[in-house]
Amino acid sequence: MRYPDFYDEAPRITLYDPLAKFLGAAEGGILEYRYIDAVKAAGHSCPTVASAWLMTLRALEALYPKDIPERGAIRADFRHESTSGVTGVIANIVTLVTGATHDTGFKGLAGRFDRRQLLFFNAEVRDEIRFTRRDSGAAVEVTAHLERVPGDPRMGELMAACITGRATDEVQREFGRLWQARVRAILVAHADDPAVIALRAV
Repeated sequence: MRYPDFYDEAPRITLYDPLAKFLGAAEGGILEYRYIDAVKAAGHSCPTVASAWLMTLRALEALYPKDIPERGAIRADFRHESTSGVTGVIANIVTLVTGATHDTGFKGLAGRFDRRQLLFFNAEVRDEIRFTRRDSGAAVEVTAHLERVPGDPRMGELMAACITGRATDEVQREFGRLWQARVRAILVAHADDPAVIALRAV
């Protein structure tokens, strides 16, 4: 699979998954996720997928400042409905990384490893997403401000040409290049920018 080089520059997320350890899926239960995993899950790379990746990463860093985050031990609450805007896309990435699902996840074994009832929509959350540790109750809320990383001004015109079928192959390639350039700016250049990924403890 060939993909833009900057995907490998994006920060990675390492977690401990006790279920993976129990079933022998990964040595010590240690899992590493890369941005390309999010791209494969979503089927595309865009500012929304990049923001979902970074919001999840920053939340986990804040909740586990000294430890490896535990997959399956984190609850995610979304302010909006799952069908509102890009909420569903973001939630799919959150599920990929944290394992949290509403009612479609693993049911557990003898009361352990249940991944259900960990993801909720239309919640009483001030920001975009609240992440909560199930063990300690520590919680943070995060919001992405993608408007602070604008794309090339030609994007609108090029997208219109591509969508309506008026674009040549060269125009289509240029659109894709500019689209991914904005994703790179968010994911790499602004990966640590609190003005883009805003986080607060609650």
